[in-house]
Amino acid sequence: MSLTRRAFMKGGAMAVVGSAAVPAFLTRSVLAEVTTAQAQGKKLVVIFQRGAADGLNIVVPYREKTYYDLRPSINIPQDQVLDLDGFFGLHPSMQPVKPLWDAGHLAIVHACGSPDPTRSHFDAQDYMESGTPGFKATPDGWLNRALSVQNRACSCDQHSPFLAVAIAPELPLTLTGKFPAVALNNVKDFNVGGQNPAAQPIAASFESMYDDSVNAVLHGTAAETFEAVKMLKAADPDQYVPAAGADYPKGQFGQSMRQIAQLLKANLGVEAAFADIGGWDTHQNQGNVNGQMAGRLKEFGESLAAFWIDMGDDAENVTIVTMSEFGRTVHQNGTGGTDHGHANVMFVLGGPVAGQKVYGKWPGMDKHQLYQDRDLAITTDFRQVLGEAAYKTLGARNMETVFPGAQLNTNHFLNILKA
Repeated sequence: MSLTRRAFMKGGAMAVVGSAAVPAFLTRSVLAEVTTAQAQGKKLVVIFQRGAADGLNIVVPYREKTYYDLRPSINIPQDQVLDLDGFFGLHPSMQPVKPLWDAGHLAIVHACGSPDPTRSHFDAQDYMESGTPGFKATPDGWLNRALSVQNRACSCDQHSPFLAVAIAPELPLTLTGKFPAVALNNVKDFNVGGQNPAAQPIAASFESMYDDSVNAVLHGTAAETFEAVKMLKAADPDQYVPAAGADYPKGQFGQSMRQIAQLLKANLGVEAAFADIGGWDTHQNQGNVNGQMAGRLKEFGESLAAFWIDMGDDAENVTIVTMSEFGRTVHQNGTGGTDHGHANVMFVLGGPVAGQKVYGKWPGMDKHQLYQDRDLAITTDFRQVLGEAAYKTLGARNMETVFPGAQLNTNHFLNILKA
C-alpha cells in the first residue's frame, strides 16, 4: 500500500515534549531559518469558536435595558455579571479570565464580525478562515498567507517543521496554503515503530519515501525531520507537566490548549498555532447563568486561564485571538435559545495586549439600530483585528496579500496590541 505525504501527515500526530532539549542537528538546520517573529520571540495563537457563539451573553451589555427586554429568560442578571467597565460585563462562567482583564492582559472587541450577510455556518466559517468574506473560491487561509508574506530575517532555505501547527485531525482552512503547516491530532498518539507494532510499516514507509530527499511538506531534510520526531517521541510526552496552578479542564479544548503550551515551551520554533472549540449553536435551551452555553464558557475560560498560567514568563510574548463565524439574534426564540445573527465578540489576550478595554463602537440594541431588524450591527470588521495581530505579531506587512480586497492598512487597526 502506498503512503502519500498528505495521508501520513493527516493521519498521524507528531509528538513533542516540553522538557526535551533541542539536538544539535535541529539547531543547525531545522531551526536554521529565523523569522521576524522568532527573532522577537512573538507567537500567535488563533482560536475558532465553531457554531456561532452568543457574544451578547458572553460579554453582556448589562446597562442596555433593551438587552433584558429582548431576552426575558436567558439574560444574565445584572447582579451576576462580572463588571468590566460599568457598561459591559462577563458571563459568570468566564470568571477564570477576569484576573487577566484586571491585570491589563485581556482586551475585547464587541460588535465585530464579517460584513458578509450569510447565516450559513459553513460559508461563514470559510469566509472568516480564508479572510475573504463573500468569496468562496479562495483556496488558502489568511494565517497561512500571513506567514508566507512576513519579513524574513535571513534567506535560509529551511525552517522548523513546527512553525505553524493546528491541534486538529486535519489542517483547517486558516492554515491551508503554500506555507508548510502541520496538523497534530494529539501529541501522544504518534508512533514511530518501537512500542506499537502497527506503526512500524508506516514508519518504515515514511523513512523510505523521504530518504535522501527534501521533504516538501516540512521543508526540512527527511532524515533530520524524522529523527527529530523519533527523538521527541522517545522523550515520552506523557512526562510533560504543566506549571503549578495551570489546571486544564478535561474537555477537548482544554487538552488542545495544554498541547499548544507544550509545543510552545518545547522551543521548537512555533510561531503560529490554531485550535477550535465547538458546541456554540444554541438554538434551544441555551440557558443563562447555568445551562448549555455556561458549560461551554466554563471550559473556554478555564482553558485560557490555565494556558496563561502554564506559559509563565513566556506569556508576555504570546497573543491569543478568538473568533466565531457570526453572532446570534438579539432576541431569544420560542425554545429558549437564539438563532443565527450577525455581529459578535472577539477576545485578544496576551502580554503585548493593551487590555482592560472593550474596543469598537457600540451600535445599540434598539430596533432602529439593529441589522435587518434582528441582529446586533457590525461596527468593526474582523479583519481589522486579525490584520493587526498578523502585522504586529508575525511581521506580515502586506495586508493586501493577507486580506485581499479589504483595503486594510495600519490606519484601520484598533491598536489593541502595543507596538
